[in-house]
Amino acid sequence: RSWNKIKDVKLLGFAGYKAGMTQLHFIDNRPNSPTKGEEIRLPVTVLETPYLHLLSIRLYSSSAYGSSVIGEVWSDQLNADLSRRLKLPKKRNVKALEELQNKLDDASEIRVLVYTEPKSASLSKKKPDVMELAIGGKDVKEQFEYAKSLIGKPIGVGDICSEGDLMDAVAVTTGKGFQGSVKRFGVSILHRKSHGDGRRKVATLGNWMAKTWRVPHPGQMGFHNRTVMSLQLIKIANAKELPVTPKGGFLNYGEVKGNYVLITGSLPGPKKRLIRLNFAKRKRSSVFESIPENIEISKESQQ
Repeated sequence: RSWNKIKDVKLLGFAGYKAGMTQLHFIDNRPNSPTKGEEIRLPVTVLETPYLHLLSIRLYSSSAYGSSVIGEVWSDQLNADLSRRLKLPKKRNVKALEELQNKLDDASEIRVLVYTEPKSASLSKKKPDVMELAIGGKDVKEQFEYAKSLIGKPIGVGDICSEGDLMDAVAVTTGKGFQGSVKRFGVSILHRKSHGDGRRKVATLGNWMAKTWRVPHPGQMGFHNRTVMSLQLIKIANAKELPVTPKGGFLNYGEVKGNYVLITGSLPGPKKRLIRLNFAKRKRSSVFESIPENIEISKESQQ
């Protein structure tokens, strides 16, 4: 997948777990906004963002057939819960990092594998989620030194993102199972005296041997990977310093206890689902050039 390349040598993404939504109250400071100088309410999604940890460093080389991995070394400081997700090596090659460094001249890009720490959030699961992240910058040697500095070090969302950044959110939508054409595509319900048995269907299904379906059919609805583009990061905070949990807790989630971010709008997926954040590829005009001051977070009960 593609990444928005930046000059700074740092990770180009992060991940968090969806806790729910709330709203912010503040004075609008956008110069061209119709509500400039007035108090507005902004809907935001709360993502709890426990620390990420480095799993491995990967070297990629480019050729006419695409990118391929030419070397990889695993961290020697891995969480025990990672064995729930992957089969961990029993022995570690001490010279693996040196051997990887000797291949830097053949490498075109360096990426890292990281894993989450869900038990630090308000989740019952212990199995970490693993993902690959790209590194900014153009110099492969600088990328490699940065990746080495992450070994054994917890990676916080504040180390990568800043308030006001535009992010793309990648997540799997809420699954709805096998559904009919009316619910999937919103086709019209047939007249009750017309087409025999059944009204919630398409009258003419088109040619029978079609290679691609040209009319709406029943099938899988939801549980699709989707990207919501250009959402602004409004707040990065810790729940101990700035509580965000509403009275009674977030429905189907509970209490946000650690680091979290507030990002504008709604995000795909149900509560507790993993949301991956990448630096946005497209810019948006209606954003806050400077984050408003004196933001009040609504903590009204959602029960």
